[in-house]
Amino acid sequence: MTEIPYNHVRTSSSTSAPAFITCGVPQGSVLGPILFLLYTADLLSLIESHGFIPHLYADDTQVLGSCRPSASQDPLTRMSACIDEVAARMRSNRLQLNTAKTEFLWSTTSRRLHQLPQLPLRVDSDHIPPASAVRDLGIYIDSDVSMRSHVAKTVSACYLVLRQLRTIRRSVSRSVLQSLVSSLVLSQLDYGNSALAGVSSYFLSWLQSVMNAAARLIFSSSKFQHITPLLRQLHWLKAPERIAFKQSVLVY
Repeated sequence: MTEIPYNHVRTSSSTSAPAFITCGVPQGSVLGPILFLLYTADLLSLIESHGFIPHLYADDTQVLGSCRPSASQDPLTRMSACIDEVAARMRSNRLQLNTAKTEFLWSTTSRRLHQLPQLPLRVDSDHIPPASAVRDLGIYIDSDVSMRSHVAKTVSACYLVLRQLRTIRRSVSRSVLQSLVSSLVLSQLDYGNSALAGVSSYFLSWLQSVMNAAARLIFSSSKFQHITPLLRQLHWLKAPERIAFKQSVLVY
């Protein structure tokens, strides 16, 4: 590739010094993903050779394994050895393993959490303690798989949007307000909601409370007004039915 002069990196109001780029491809090009796959294709067999299950999505790599609580030390040792080999392979390809974005999670029932060790996982030269919840493609997974963190963060984000929409509800028509609620609130409730199948009715009531507040905002109704007629007029399924509908769509 010919040299492209005066390339620089800009963040906020700061700009780096211009430099010549003698190799590489532009960001967003068709060739970029193909070259990236060539770099990461052999990671699958490498991780599997250590007895783990790999899962790759773009530049996000997950390593999954299972064991009995009484034998939890062995997978920790094997996981560190696996990551060491992955890091060495990446360095040989001029890639870098970002330990700052690496998370480690034990997943089991709440009754067995106390049986798991709290020792950190060694990742290269860093030691990462086990997390209580991790974020996977926008979905938060708790160590006890209760989905409490995901529901709590979703509800909090939705109420933040509703408070902002409440300040402009007198300045827009009902149809515009309904469109804003659908695109800014319901979209957050529906994102990845198939992962909420089987959660407790207590968490479902949190999600339903957001829908009730959104419907009352659209119709400017009081909190004492019955919510079912409002949801029917909006043609909105309730939270449990929205989850079941998403599952049906995926199965179909």
